[in-house]
Amino acid sequence: MPQRLPYTKLSPEASQQLFKFSSTVKEAASLDKLLMHLVEIRASYINGCSFCVDMHVKQAKIDGEDVLRMFHVPVWRESTLFTDKERAALEWTEIVTNMPAEGVSDAAFENLKEHFSEKEISDLTFVIASINAWNRLAISFTAVPGSGDKVFGLDKAGF
Repeated sequence: MPQRLPYTKLSPEASQQLFKFSSTVKEAASLDKLLMHLVEIRASYINGCSFCVDMHVKQAKIDGEDVLRMFHVPVWRESTLFTDKERAALEWTEIVTNMPAEGVSDAAFENLKEHFSEKEISDLTFVIASINAWNRLAISFTAVPGSGDKVFGLDKAGF
């Protein structure tokens, strides 16, 4: 399926600001880079964003993430490959991405607090908000997986 429209070219100022926001969030985050990749992959799976799954799997591989763990992201609850901290982050990703009508439960938040500082929770939530914004754009305009590989240096992933 071809891309519906070149949204980054049609709205360059907004696109640049979202790129800047996403970069700032990641650079300022007190979180491990590989954890952020897992979160971006999980949110992208939930949202059905093939462009972003493709991109973030490649970025994670370039940064040293184990390929098997990436295969296990959709089944993280059943997998033994993730730490309790990673599980808490993946659960939070699901909650924030799906945003229950009744809001976020105190129990879910307390579970997160067992593994993350307040700053880390804030940073994690911004990472999730950022990838969800990109997912919505890429899905709406049918961004083509792999189409940005050379621009973003993702051809180095070797896939």
